Amino acid sequence: MKDATTLPDTGLEWLDADGPNADIVLSTRVRLARNLEDHRFAAQIDEEGRQAILTMVRDAARQTRLLGGGTALPMHGLTPANRQLLLEKHLVSRELVGDEGGAPPAHAALLLAPGGSLGVMVNEEDHLRLQCFVSGFSPHEAWRGVNSLDEELTEHLRYAFHPEFGFLTSCPTNVGTGLRASVLVHLPGLVLTREISKVLQGISQVGLTFRGLYGEGSEMIGNFFQISNQTTLGKSEEELIDHLRRIVEQVVRYETQARAVLLRDARTVIEDKVWRAYGLMRYARSISFDEVMNLLSGVRLGLGLKLLPGLRVYTLNQIMIFAQSAHLEKMAGNSLSGDDADTCRASYIRRLLSQDELVGGTD
Repeated sequence: MKDATTLPDTGLEWLDADGPNADIVLSTRVRLARNLEDHRFAAQIDEEGRQAILTMVRDAARQTRLLGGGTALPMHGLTPANRQLLLEKHLVSRELVGDEGGAPPAHAALLLAPGGSLGVMVNEEDHLRLQCFVSGFSPHEAWRGVNSLDEELTEHLRYAFHPEFGFLTSCPTNVGTGLRASVLVHLPGLVLTREISKVLQGISQVGLTFRGLYGEGSEMIGNFFQISNQTTLGKSEEELIDHLRRIVEQVVRYETQARAVLLRDARTVIEDKVWRAYGLMRYARSISFDEVMNLLSGVRLGLGLKLLPGLRVYTLNQIMIFAQSAHLEKMAGNSLSGDDADTCRASYIRRLLSQDELVGGTD
């Protein structure tokens, strides 16, 4: 494992949209919260203790098959722009990079496996947050990936574990398995048919919760929701994963049915909404990210309903990531003011959508 202060060009394999139900479920992520035995937890640990944790975890990671050839990214060694890039890629949490633009926690780091779908956040809320990120709706695949990494690390690290309560974590709601499985879903059909409140209330009653695009504390935007398990104690990891799978499968069915209703009962209205959204994205000269996300929802819906021939889900996934501020600045090679960023964003989107027209054509 090598140290780096520049970002490897990995971690966005899920953009390929090659997973199951990728038009509705963009990605699946499974995280495991772990703390080391005989070490103070994050709320009480001092800087020397955090350094010791980072050293132990990095040494263990070097000896694993999955992380050994990867990259260690110390948060304090990265520029704020690079930390923001990691956040925009959904590879780190707000807490790890420094909430609201502040400094990251002392000796915080991201350890990334080659390819970027597997990783470990070190010295966040817990000593370790292991994670696996995959395309589409694949909770069991994501669980197998993170479980394999966990098993490799346990050969070199001793976790804080209680025989009755399971893995011990900083937040009591994570005690037990320490597992948080989440899916990022796009649900415009349920929003437009005004069924979304009923569905979200239903998943809350069966032990799941929902959040915005960037997880806890983030706003709902563009009809994108993160659905995840709410409890981690009292069930095995496999049971939690299977429960999430069953409920999300229902949500996907409800969304599919809602889209069919829209197409049957309001086809002209939906076609107009879709093509207006596409037209603005395809020809706008200045556009904000919030506006992009709302328009992107309409375009994704049109693609799912086969109203926009020639477009690819992969292209829309690219826009969702690369039209964000830090990615635009990286492409431009300099910082961008609000107006300049909006202009640069519109230009990037026009260029990307025109390439898809060359591939398949739209009429």
